[in-house]
Amino acid sequence: MLRTPAGDRRLDILEWLKDPAAHFPPERHADPVEDGVTARAVAAKLGVSRRAADTHLGLLTRIGLLQAKRIRRRTYYRRDEVRIAEVARMFEKGWQGHLRP
Repeated sequence: MLRTPAGDRRLDILEWLKDPAAHFPPERHADPVEDGVTARAVAAKLGVSRRAADTHLGLLTRIGLLQAKRIRRRTYYRRDEVRIAEVARMFEKGWQGHLRP
């Protein structure tokens, strides 16, 4: 999922959301750090349509790397740090198991 050109974009999104205030403009009704950022903001940063950004964000949310939160009529996305740490540990354990003779 992350080893494709689309995967590179998803990795960019995850990286930007580590520090959303540094990568996205302020939102009118939400704090980018506490609440997250909209698909519109991600689309603008990626230079893609909102629909394409929605696809990336939807996938990252479904696999648990992002959390979605509704505020008024918009959905805001932020990293799920606990889940990201769990996934990183799973990969680390898997790689260690393959490195042993």
